[in-house]
Amino acid sequence: MRRPLYAAAGWLMVALGLVGLVLPVMPTTIFMILAAWFFSRSSPRFEAWLLEHRLFGPPIRQWRERGAIPLPAKIFAVGSMVGGFAVFLFLTEPPLWLAAVVAALLLASAAFVVTRPNR
Repeated sequence: MRRPLYAAAGWLMVALGLVGLVLPVMPTTIFMILAAWFFSRSSPRFEAWLLEHRLFGPPIRQWRERGAIPLPAKIFAVGSMVGGFAVFLFLTEPPLWLAAVVAALLLASAAFVVTRPNR
């Protein structure tokens, strides 16, 4: 019963990752890492396809082997967080408490990304 659910979740993650290729505000790699995880529990064939994919495979393998995030991906991720926060501040004019909560979450996320190995 779980295998079909994991497979469906894997394909959902692939779809979201593909959307991330087009939309700069949405990540691709994290969705592909999640897809590989779901496929590892449902379909070794699709897991192997992702791991061997010329575009998606290397970041997934780096993450699995060393918890690594390539430097360009780190720069893009942190830059996107800063840009997204700026848009959030200027377009919504949130109350101070909400801006502080969002800033704290983004800072924690950025700290996690920055502290991962590069390769």
